[in-house]
Amino acid sequence: MKKFGKVAVLMGGNSAEREVSLKSGAAVLAALQQSGVDAHAFDPAERDLHILLEQKFDRVFIALHGRYGEDGTVQGALELMGIPYTGSGVMASAIAMDKWRSKMIWQAAGLPIPEYEALTAPTDWVALADHLDLPLFVKPANEGSSVGISKVRTVAELPAAYAESARHDKVVLAESSVSGGEYTVAILGGHALPVIKIEPANEFYDYEAKYLRDDTRYLCPCGLSAADEAAMQHMALQAFALIGGSGWGRVDFLRGADDGKAYVLEANTSPGMTDHSLVPMAARQAGIGFGQLVLRVLEAAHVG
Repeated sequence: MKKFGKVAVLMGGNSAEREVSLKSGAAVLAALQQSGVDAHAFDPAERDLHILLEQKFDRVFIALHGRYGEDGTVQGALELMGIPYTGSGVMASAIAMDKWRSKMIWQAAGLPIPEYEALTAPTDWVALADHLDLPLFVKPANEGSSVGISKVRTVAELPAAYAESARHDKVVLAESSVSGGEYTVAILGGHALPVIKIEPANEFYDYEAKYLRDDTRYLCPCGLSAADEAAMQHMALQAFALIGGSGWGRVDFLRGADDGKAYVLEANTSPGMTDHSLVPMAARQAGIGFGQLVLRVLEAAHVG
């Protein structure tokens, strides 16, 4: 695997998702080394990025999650240094991380999204509940892995839910609950992988369900008809393209219980690669092993 040269696997970082990133990075690093790639761990929280140039790294696999890792920040730094990196570019990374602006783009393009409102401290909580109905979700606009998210069942719970989300980001969203099921579509090299249905044992797919529990169910095949699955895959590719996504990523959906309609929830341009992660599951269903998946992502590394 000399064609890749010396590869840095960026992992850890300073975001709220540091621990998940360390797990993703360790899995990616092991897979690359097992394939004969000259790969090395690199934690931006412990070493300055300019060391990548000093130590003559040829390309970077980004296994960072959250702020400063998948929001366009590190992507911009790598572009300034001229080092090829995996995943989407600066703009797509920034937009995908920002749930508010990604929703506006999809809405403008006519893709279905759950009803939502941006919140402030003086928000009329009764009017909000009347508009979006209860239960609803309150979440920070610029966090991933369900950090800071709350499911709200009564008007009285809204101020505390807002305060919790506001601890993580200055932009806070309220979002209607869509109760017909959670689905995700992984994207690899411009192709949609098989759809996964997510069935958390707790009330919704929160941080605990994603990374800590072993009773979350992942169904792949997902149980949708072939036509519905193909439609969701097509919508995922549309949503990803609209924000400028490239290389690999994931688009999450909710499905209406009554109308069976798929609603675009959010996009992820640096998906998890842990033993609980969704992209490796979908790739496996498509006949792509973890080692092959990692190499395909690395092969698509680019500058800008």
